[in-house]
Amino acid sequence: MNERLIVYLHMELLEITFRDLINPEFYIVNGGLWLFLFIVFAETGLFAGFFLPGDSLLFVAGIYSNELITKGVGINLNNDFLHLTVLTILVIIAGILGNSVGYWFGEKGGPALYKRKDSFFFKKRYLEQAHEFYEKNGASTIVIARFLPIIRTFAPIVAGIVKMDKKKFVYYNIAGCVAWATAMLFAGHYLYTIILEKFNFDLKQHLEVIVLGIVFVTTAPVIYKLFISKKKGA
Repeated sequence: MNERLIVYLHMELLEITFRDLINPEFYIVNGGLWLFLFIVFAETGLFAGFFLPGDSLLFVAGIYSNELITKGVGINLNNDFLHLTVLTILVIIAGILGNSVGYWFGEKGGPALYKRKDSFFFKKRYLEQAHEFYEKNGASTIVIARFLPIIRTFAPIVAGIVKMDKKKFVYYNIAGCVAWATAMLFAGHYLYTIILEKFNFDLKQHLEVIVLGIVFVTTAPVIYKLFISKKKGA
């Protein structure tokens, strides 16, 4: 995309390119803690969130956990683990709330969604794919979906549409979010620390490769399901 958008962020004039919009580091460095948490909420609770960099965003946030907490909350605990723990708790809360909103939306407006026309922010095929995935895997889909792009956004909505038991949904919602947030944030933070100390290799300077790797790993099951498995069954 050659066009550039000019916006004010943190009271500074920034030029935003399409590359910035798909780069998780951009949101963290320029948007800070609260934009980061909103993105977590949006990706798990709003239709518009399906294209956001979820897994890679959490991984990179783990690397920047100290900066996010000290600047975003305004406190310095002088302890990497405590900063990471506080960030993890905030992400878990944002993710749980996001899924809860998705469930509520599906419960209230679900039937009408299947009649809705496709748009940039809404694709009916994503909803159908999530529904199929949900039917095959049952309630555990709420946990599994946390680690799958696109499915992560629509699984709680589908749970609301099919009237999944609310107590069961709350349980799997919490379990899935705790597992997702902890795994991605702690992996990002401690892999960065270990590799920097052991090999003097700064992952911050090579985030593009890391992000591409995470995107490949997390989207591979979805790609396999949508294309390869269908060809085998044909």
